[in-house]
Amino acid sequence: MAKKGKSYRRTMEALQIELAGLNQWLKRSGHRMVVIFEGRDTAGKGGTIKAITEAMDTRGYRIASLPKPSETESTQWYFQRYVAHLPSAGELVLFDRSWYNRAVVEPAMGFCTKAQYKTFMAEAPVFERLLADDGIILLKYWLAVDQDEQEKRFAERATNPLKRWKLSPNDLASRGKYTEIGHLRDVMIERTHRPHAPWFVVDFNDQKRGRINLIRHMLEQVPRHDETIPEPKLPKLKGKPKTEHVTRKALWVPDTFGDGNSG
Repeated sequence: MAKKGKSYRRTMEALQIELAGLNQWLKRSGHRMVVIFEGRDTAGKGGTIKAITEAMDTRGYRIASLPKPSETESTQWYFQRYVAHLPSAGELVLFDRSWYNRAVVEPAMGFCTKAQYKTFMAEAPVFERLLADDGIILLKYWLAVDQDEQEKRFAERATNPLKRWKLSPNDLASRGKYTEIGHLRDVMIERTHRPHAPWFVVDFNDQKRGRINLIRHMLEQVPRHDETIPEPKLPKLKGKPKTEHVTRKALWVPDTFGDGNSG
């Protein structure tokens, strides 16, 4: 297990260097990129997004994880609130769930009408065609996880105080809709898979393996991701290094970590 963990960390570190290069390429070229992460609850969307962005310049990407629509948003064109989160030149936007809520989550949970669902399925490919025609690189991923594995993750979240916040009432209600959600997913893919906006499915029964496979694939879809940041030459300091003396008007936070050695 330790060997596997080291292999994962080495592989992820190499990929994160490439992701930093992708970040640089987007900024230099002005390209815009959108990556959509869809999948069942507990599939691993959040952890994958965290791994992708961990070594990136925070000014070069945004994460869009939209809450339930407000009363006002509910009266707007369905795609309207998502349009506001699309990237500007040089930006990467990662959608932790997206407009495809209306294709799977909303019909499964009874949050939209049949007419709204039907309209969405007709409009989504047209909307995405407009994005592609405007030059946005659009990638769509479904993170697949078997029900047995999903149940293990639900149980682990329920017993872990640091993860209980991840379990919403909707998450718990979805447990009884595994088959229905699978059917809705298949219909979604069949009706919205296009050459300009294809769907890619990634096996996430093993989350670490899934992250590696997804990130590798994502990098392969982009023309360039080998941008490197030149190693800067640090000028020599003049004199001896200084100790930071802060005005006494500031209040120091007490060191409560044992002997103060955070290493």
